[in-house]
Amino acid sequence: RSSAVTGIFCFCLHRRACAPAMWPAAGQTFAFPVPAPTQPASFLAPALRQGSVSSSAWEQEAAEATSGTGSHQSWSFGAVASATVVLGGLAAVSLRQAKRGAAGKKGRVVRLAQEGEDVVPEFAGNVFPFSAVVGQKETKLALILNLVDPVIGGVLIQGERGTGKSCAVRALVRLLPEIPSVVGDKYNSDPYEPNTMSEEVRERYLDGEELPTVMRRTPFVELPLGATEDRVTGTIDIEQALLKGGKAFEPGILARVNRGIMYIDEVNLLDDTIVDVLLDSAAGGWNTVEREGVSVRHPSRFVLIGTAHPDEGDLRPQLLDRFGCTVGIRTNNDAEARFQVLKRTNAWQFDAAKMEAKWGPKDAALKQKIMDARARLKSVKCDRELAVKISNVCSRLNVDGLRGDIVTNRAARALAAYEGRTEVTEKDVRKVAVMCLNHRLRKNVVSDNLDNSDKVAEELMRVFGKGPVAEAPPKQAVPAGAAA
Repeated sequence: RSSAVTGIFCFCLHRRACAPAMWPAAGQTFAFPVPAPTQPASFLAPALRQGSVSSSAWEQEAAEATSGTGSHQSWSFGAVASATVVLGGLAAVSLRQAKRGAAGKKGRVVRLAQEGEDVVPEFAGNVFPFSAVVGQKETKLALILNLVDPVIGGVLIQGERGTGKSCAVRALVRLLPEIPSVVGDKYNSDPYEPNTMSEEVRERYLDGEELPTVMRRTPFVELPLGATEDRVTGTIDIEQALLKGGKAFEPGILARVNRGIMYIDEVNLLDDTIVDVLLDSAAGGWNTVEREGVSVRHPSRFVLIGTAHPDEGDLRPQLLDRFGCTVGIRTNNDAEARFQVLKRTNAWQFDAAKMEAKWGPKDAALKQKIMDARARLKSVKCDRELAVKISNVCSRLNVDGLRGDIVTNRAARALAAYEGRTEVTEKDVRKVAVMCLNHRLRKNVVSDNLDNSDKVAEELMRVFGKGPVAEAPPKQAVPAGAAA
């Protein structure tokens, strides 16, 4: 279609125009002299033979074009410019639709899973199994707790290059549970929570309409560092504006990630403009777009997960505070653990089906455990005395704000629910306190260290009489022959 539009445009210029000697002033008109053709164009020959266009008419038109006496002897400069813009826009829209059609033919067809159906994971053979990740116990625990209770606020994973940070995060896709969504809604609205519905869905809900629902996997969206602001927040749909003549909003990444997980690799290198947008959405859970006469507000609640290398730059304090947990990964120097990494990586590369058969059921069992913990979370209780001790630790550490108290309480409750209990214990608090408070003690970005785990451990010893729950040594975590 774009070729057809371009051809028509070129034909019109050939009939009416030739390069002028100079452009006229605004509002003036100009004539384009063209040599009179001696015979009709080849694509008009069939029409002449059929008698629909007479040869004399063609000669008369050519003479008028040459002499400049015809009824269409001149065009205004504004008319030529307007025609160029309109035809160029139509050609771009046609090309865009053709590309979309070609992409749709080659893309994956994802069947929406209904409740109670057996879901065949679309990531089978493409995403490394979460259970097969060697070590990284603290990292995996932080990720799992955020799946149990997304209100915790996400995870920041810092570590050296090549330690498997991104591998562990991307493997989290396997554990994402299915969530109910309104059919046809662009913003992934929850059909049972009116306060988190989009404006269109809320109007239908308040009118008493029965909302059709479908079970979908929790969204997992990776935000590239080069993403522009309009692709993140949303922009004007140019295609709809040209075809229908109205203003339409095209949702961005913040709409697709609603009720899901947003992952940013090298988050410390993210542009400040995008950081501001994320902070606005994270603060209230809504994305507001005001541009080009269009005002749109839609829900955007997500778990933010980022990975970073500390030597490549610091995060803005406002963004760092938005992460519920921070964990660090260091290169494992245990020979057996490094061998297991090599062995599982090679097995995944050369025989993914075998790895899938071995680790897939373990991921499925872990996913079910997370779903059970979600259902149990509302019944988990935290004793008042224990909650006061958490606040005492935060006060003694001089943690700014109350987010540290809230996140530590929620993480401890999520851990209790994950382990099948309905009562939070001191061990739960000691196990999650470091990851929840470590990054909140950095007052000066230049002089203070990012790793303040020792300070948190000292206060835990003073308040609880015991320090953080120690992680098992690598040799116990990865016994020899575990992946044989």
